[in-house]
This record gives sequence, structure tokens and C-alpha cells, in this order.
Amino acid sequence: MTKLLIRFFIKNAEDVKDPRVREEYGLLSGAVGIAVNVVLSAAKFLIGALTGSIAVQADAVNNLSDVGSAVVTLIGFKAAGKPADREHPYGHARIEYVSALIIAFLIMVVGFELGKESVEKIIRPTPVQFDLVSISVLALSILVKLWMSVFTSYVGKRISSSAIRATTADSICDVITTGSILISGIISYAKRINIDGYIGLLVAGFVLYSGVKIIRDAISPLMGEAPDPAMMKELKTRILSYEGILGLHDVTVHTYGPARVMVSAHAEVRSDARLMEIHETVDRAEREIGAAMNLALTIHIDPVEQDNALQNAAQETIEGILSALDDRLSMHDFRAAQKDGQVLLTFDLVVPPELRSSDVKLLKGKIKECAREANKDYVCRITLDTDYHGRL
Repeated sequence: MTKLLIRFFIKNAEDVKDPRVREEYGLLSGAVGIAVNVVLSAAKFLIGALTGSIAVQADAVNNLSDVGSAVVTLIGFKAAGKPADREHPYGHARIEYVSALIIAFLIMVVGFELGKESVEKIIRPTPVQFDLVSISVLALSILVKLWMSVFTSYVGKRISSSAIRATTADSICDVITTGSILISGIISYAKRINIDGYIGLLVAGFVLYSGVKIIRDAISPLMGEAPDPAMMKELKTRILSYEGILGLHDVTVHTYGPARVMVSAHAEVRSDARLMEIHETVDRAEREIGAAMNLALTIHIDPVEQDNALQNAAQETIEGILSALDDRLSMHDFRAAQKDGQVLLTFDLVVPPELRSSDVKLLKGKIKECAREANKDYVCRITLDTDYHGRL
């Protein structure tokens, strides 16, 4: 059913890196969500009114809020698909994250209201009359929501959308919510025991927890989360595959939405390379890798000397010191130059982010001390660089 809907409504469905195709996926997800939840909400309102179950009525309100979530998804994807303009030169794709936050807020409102009504139901219980028809409709609702979660999960993974992943979490919440109410209904029908309020309270807690989790997942990319390690590994492999590029460091990734990623990187090249030739290679790498990985890539050239005996010996010494002190340490932009009877060693020291500033200060002092012990003429000038992406 999922693939049939995609084939019917989305042209070029395989080209998920195309912003227009992503938008069509989002619009389809929102439209399906509206249609499914309107039907479920109406059915549950009817059952809740007939049985007198506050849990079923709350579940109907939950499905009604899901209609709002689906509308938010529709509007969010439509707005996120707008091209860049003067006010937003990097596009509007981050609206998807805002959409996820709105959906999470709606989920939490439902959870709060359900919890309040459930407490009142526990304090002042009222009779609940379930029958086989009501139980059958709730069971059918669970199956529909299970399919909905599979559908949105497939779409969310395919286009890497936090907003659609939020609707998946919402659907799973609905499955658990309605499942709990169904259990309550079966017990009420078979044993004549009223646990409606207690079940509603448990469901409310789970709904609130899910809302908080969605908020956390949506805020993380807005705050600038670390890039996917698999993406970083692929980027390194692709850049180093170009002839003349010897190494890679200082990779910076800025995400302005799932389909808008800006990357800058420093590529090491031989200092005696022909400038125009290496510039042409780097320019081609930017263009080809950017198109293949759907990102805007800028590569800075860092020339390195490979035939300098003084520098090579000093570099080998410092690398040995770093390895002995902490195997997580590395360095780049290494230079060695003789000046006033000394050998000035200049390099960027790459440290893991978990090291405290006091530890880093001691570490830099230890490196300078060890360098002096290895060669009394060595003087280190160290610039700190934190490795947030994992060693490349």
C-alpha cells in the first residue's frame, strides 16, 4: 500500500535528494495523515459517546490533534520548499524542524488533557459500557495506526525528515494509547471492572514522554548537532580519491535543513604542486562531490612540504610524543623553520572534546617539555583544534 501510494502520487520518487521530490513526499504524508485521522477521530467520538468511556473520548481528541499535526506537516513542507531569498539566503528547510516542535507541542497538550481527565475519572468513576462492536472498532483503529506508522517511518527515513519521524512517533503513541484502551474495554466487558481512568493516566504519561522526546530530537539539529559519521567518512573517502590531495582536516558542516548542507574542508596538497592544476582538481572535487552528496562543498588548499628533511624529522618526533601521551591526539598544518638558532615548530593540536580546558593546558605544556627533551632546539607554537567530528 505504501509503495503504491508513492508510485501513484510522486513522480521521480527515487530522486529523494531533489527538494521538489522531498516536498511531494511531505505533502503526501500530510494528506494521508489528515484523511486517516479524521475517520478515526469520528469513529472514536461515536464510540466514546455510546460507551461513556473518557479514555476513548480522549483518544478521539488525540486523533483530532493528529489532524492538526498532519496540517502542520503539509504547511511545513510547503514552506520548507520555498527557494532562498534575500532574508533567508540558505533557504527555508529548517522549517521542518519547527514543524516537528509544533507537532510535539500538540502531543503534549493532548497528554496533559488526557492525564487531567483520567485523574478526575479515578476520583469520580462513572460506568463504562463496552460491547463487541466498540472493541472491534478499536482493534481496527490499532491496525490502521500501525500501517500509518509504517508508512510515515518509510517516508521519514527515505527523505531524512525529523517532522515526519515525529508523526511516526505520534502514530506509535496512538497504537499504545488505543491498545491500552482496548485492554481496558476487554476487561470491562469480560470482568465488569472499571479501570478506565487508570489506563488513561498511564497512556497520558507515555504521550507526554513521547512529546518530550520529539522536542529533544527537533531542537538538536536547530542547535547545530554533529554530522552523521557515515556522511563524514564518505566525504573523506571521496575527497582523498582525487589525485594530488594528500590529507584532510578542519572539516566544518552547517546544516540549514535536510536538503541544505554547507561543508568546508582543508585539503593538504604538495607545496610544489602546479597551482592551476591543483586548483582545477579541487574545483572539480567541489562540483562532483557536491552533486553526488547533495551538499555545497568548499575546499581550502593547504600546501605541505614533503621533501624537507628538517621538517620531516621534527614531525615524526612530535607524532611520537602525541601517540605516547594520548592516542586520541593528532595534529595538522605542521611547519618547521630555523630561526635564531632554534627550530620553531608550528602546528594545530587536535584534541577530543571531552578534555577539560585545564587538562588541555597541561597537555600543551607536556608536549613542549617532551619536544625540548627530544631536541633542545625545538620550540613549539601550538594552536588548539577540537575534534568534534571524530578523527578523519
